[in-house]
Formats: sequence, C-alpha cells, structure tokens
Amino acid sequence: MKRPEAGGLPEARQEPQASGDPIDRRRFLVMLGGAAVLAAAGSRTAAAKKGTGRPHAQPPTIPAEPPSSQVEAARALIGAAILAPSDWNTQPWSFEVDGAAMRLVADTRRALPVTDPERRGMMIALGAALENLLVAARAYGLRPAVTYFPHSGANGVVAEVTWSEGETQRDLGMSAAIPERRTNRRDYDGRAILPQSRAQLTAQVPEGLFLHWIDERDPMRDVADLVHDATREQVLDPRAQGERFTWMRFDGEEKKRLDGVPLDALELGGPSGWFASHTYNPKSRFLHFGAEGAAKQARSQVRSAGALALLCGPRREEAQWMMGGQAFERLALKATQLGLAHQVLAAPIQSDLHRAELLRAFAATGEDPLVLLRLGHSKPPKAVPRRPVAAVASFRNT
Repeated sequence: MKRPEAGGLPEARQEPQASGDPIDRRRFLVMLGGAAVLAAAGSRTAAAKKGTGRPHAQPPTIPAEPPSSQVEAARALIGAAILAPSDWNTQPWSFEVDGAAMRLVADTRRALPVTDPERRGMMIALGAALENLLVAARAYGLRPAVTYFPHSGANGVVAEVTWSEGETQRDLGMSAAIPERRTNRRDYDGRAILPQSRAQLTAQVPEGLFLHWIDERDPMRDVADLVHDATREQVLDPRAQGERFTWMRFDGEEKKRLDGVPLDALELGGPSGWFASHTYNPKSRFLHFGAEGAAKQARSQVRSAGALALLCGPRREEAQWMMGGQAFERLALKATQLGLAHQVLAAPIQSDLHRAELLRAFAATGEDPLVLLRLGHSKPPKAVPRRPVAAVASFRNT
C-alpha cells in the first residue's frame, strides 16, 4: 500500500556564518536600538495593510455527531489524533486505515535525533495522539481495542486500533476539550491549583505510573533555576540548537509547512525575541543573547506557575513512553476542562545531568521521568497549525 507524502519536512536553513571580530554588548545594543526603530516602522506599515495577508490558522474541528460510515469515522478519529502535542510540533505520525482498523505509524523522518536520541519524546507524542483517538472513539459510541507494537513494531507501527459500534457514548467532556487544548508558553498569574482540581488531574494517571507535585514557592524556584540552566545549555549547544532552529517558524512560514512552532507562539520577549532569526541561529555571533533570553524566559515561566507536576514510570522502555503519552494527554485534556493552562518543559529531561537533578527535586530518584509540566492560569494562546488528515493518512478499500 502506497503511503502519502507526510508533508513538507523542514530543510536546514542556509544562514551565513559569522565572520570577523565578536560584537561587544554595547555595539550590539546600539544596533538593536536602530533596528528596533525600523521594526516599529515596519509593524506600523504591516498594521496599515492588515487584512491583505492570509488569516491565522484556525483550529481543526471534530464532528460533534458520530460519523455515518467507517471511512468518515476513521477520518474523524484521525482528526482528533493529529491535535495531540509533540516536541516542537513535529507531528511524528502517520495513519494507515483498513476498514474498522487503523495502524498508528511513527514517522521517523520527523524525529529529533540530537535532543531526543532515544525517541522518548516521539513515543510520548504518539501516545498522546493515540489517546486523543481513543477518547474520540468512546465519545462517538465506539468500542476501541488497542494492540501495542504489533509484530514487534515492524515498519514503524506502534499501535493498531480496531473498533466496533454499539457502545454508550463516554468521555464526551474530554473529547470536547481536544480542539481547545493548547500549549501555553505565556507567564501564568501565580495562582495555586485548587486541591479538587489537583485530585482530578492525578486521577488521570493510571496504576503503574507516578505523578509527583511541587507547589511550594521555594522548591519551585529551585526547579526554575534547574530549567534555566538546562535551557541555556541546550541553546548554546550548536547541534541541539540547530535542530530546534529547524522547527522555528518565521514570517508566517508555518502557514505553508503546517508544522513547527511560529515565533509568536514561543512568547519570546526582549531583544532576543525581536531578532530571533539571528539570536537563535546556531551559526550567529548573537547566539549567546538567545541563550540568555531563552533561559530567563524558562525560569520566569516556572516561577509564575501555580504548580509543577512530574510524570514518571518505573522503567525506561518504549511501551512505557507510549502509555506515558496517553496519561499525559488525559491530564492535559482534564486541565483544559478545568480552565488550567499547561506547558511541557522538555530541556531538563533531555539532559542526563539535569534529569538526575530533576528527579531529586521531586523525590523521584530511581524512576524514569516522562513529562515535566507546569500548570496555572493564563489567557489561552492561538492554535498552531496542523497538517490535515489527507497529508498523514492512507486508506485501503476492503
């Protein structure tokens, strides 16, 4: 069966390498001042032309009523699955549909081999997509069944889902939250998470996985410093930052690629954000400004949270990472239902040194960390683009 093209994969940006003497801080700030004037003028010009560009990407919708045919049911289920979060919105999945059966396939061309060499993050993203699919199926009155890694994961198949009709509709609230869920990188307002909300979030984690909480200010500040250091180290690593930079989207290019993270969604502030195409370019002489800006932002994000949660498992294996992704997505959907903002903080888990420090901070030494999550209250951001069902799915007639 021929698979469709998975969409435009990011190409490495060909940026000119820095040459000559390093620019000192004073000269850099002078340059920024002049460029800021030009940027402000440009923004006024853009505002005057508002309405002539393409509209912002609209969040995909999921049919409210159960689809009337197997094909339409499969399309609706995939439509829910593709709204799952993934590191840098890489969307590392494809789907093969055969009647009332579907295979979820890892698209390894969308892997992050530098920052996610074990593909832990990829498996968590695939687990989140699977959970969205299952939630939507139950909301449609279907009875789904899952086989994990059929045929030992041959051909990249990480799960096979079959379904039958005739069940009572369930998970309706969770299903309604799927298109509303967002990764929120804004600063939160510091309000605590209510005990009853925390209990509902904890209830989403199945037996065999562990959810650890920190909501006291001093321990949260310690974790904030840890996240700061891990983020700075990652941005200053040319290979790691080169990979991250590949998935940053500038000048509306996310509307063409339908993946990656647009600049406004990153919520980068200050000079390092205004000139992100330079300050986050790993070949740029300005990279250290980007590293400082990203690290300070990460620390501020953690300090503004109402609570931090660390999802862990007992073993370091792909099946656990998949199931951890399912648990994370249920937790994220429940947070959305409760009106809570959330953001995954990946940098400490992606670093061996900081991963060990993170586990000690949460009194979880010996466990395998899956997802570090900050939760709180903030205005929701806009949706980021997703590739459509037609770009990620193939259908076989039976």
